[in-house]
Amino acid sequence: MAYRVVWSPEAIEDIESIADYIERDSKFYAKSVVNKIFQSTEKLKNFRKLEELFQKSGGKI
Repeated sequence: MAYRVVWSPEAIEDIESIADYIERDSKFYAKSVVNKIFQSTEKLKNFRKLEELFQKSGGKI
């Protein structure tokens, strides 16, 4: 079962701030970093207990 990842307004603002900062030097890398952030959270949709597994593994997944 797939779950939904819900971004808080504050999280979106933080990501926008990160992109704005990186974009001062490179629009390409700003976009790349933002895409990587969103792609990395896609895993959470299918692995609801990922944090629990992470903690049990000693931080190695």
